[in-house]
Amino acid sequence: MTDLDKIFSVKPTNLKPAQGKLLISEPFSKDFFFKRSVVLLAEHNEEGSFGIIMNKPIEFKLNDVISDFPEFDAKIYIGGPVKTDSIFFIHKLGYLVEDSMKIMDGLYWGGNIETIKEMIIANTLSKDDIRFFLGYSGWEPEQLEKEINRNSWIIADTNSSQIMHKSPTSLWKEIIKGLGDDYQLLMNLPSDALMN
Repeated sequence: MTDLDKIFSVKPTNLKPAQGKLLISEPFSKDFFFKRSVVLLAEHNEEGSFGIIMNKPIEFKLNDVISDFPEFDAKIYIGGPVKTDSIFFIHKLGYLVEDSMKIMDGLYWGGNIETIKEMIIANTLSKDDIRFFLGYSGWEPEQLEKEINRNSWIIADTNSSQIMHKSPTSLWKEIIKGLGDDYQLLMNLPSDALMN
């Protein structure tokens, strides 16, 4: 850790990692996937942690990536470095999608992809109700806690509206801003600590 990193190190919040919480990456991360990222924790338990990066849209549309999928005007996001050859999704459809898992009120993870296809074909699914991701972010037992102790992440609260309706490209700064005055300096720091 450089002297600048120590000066601008992340202050921990009082929150603990849990399902439905956000992980906000520290400002100087060099990691391709996690640089200035916002990760939604879909699961966190003694077996490890599982989440998706919410603020890394890519230029491809869903039909550019999955050839046998019905035509659907939806963006795709980078979800994380694990299983980047697979599609994952979150949605607001609740248990209308069989086998989906509740993350928080109004937000669900996964479920039967055939149901999603049927809803697209029937024109009963809006792109505002669902987000698709290439890959996911995963941590082994206690790995995430160690990263938090090293100030790699700030933990924040969220809600389904913030996750599904805020602009992904400004989400990192918006979440930092919402944490209060102690974090305002982080918002305007360059991603490279040595830049003026």
